[in-house]
Amino acid sequence: MSFKYPLGAIVKIKVSGEEGHVKGRADYAMTENQYYIHYQANDGRAVSVWFDESDIEPASIENAVIDEK
Repeated sequence: MSFKYPLGAIVKIKVSGEEGHVKGRADYAMTENQYYIHYQANDGRAVSVWFDESDIEPASIENAVIDEK
């Protein structure tokens, strides 16, 4: 399965609205792609966490870099 977001893309975490950039990606045979996102949490901490592709979206039209291949 191809990746929707390239490395370095700015994305938004759907559940919280926090924005960060893609630092890593992982693909699996039996589940959806995952992305390692580095972002500043609402409490000010710097955080890096793995998210499923369905849990993130482009941060904005200006910042979005989506690979539609």
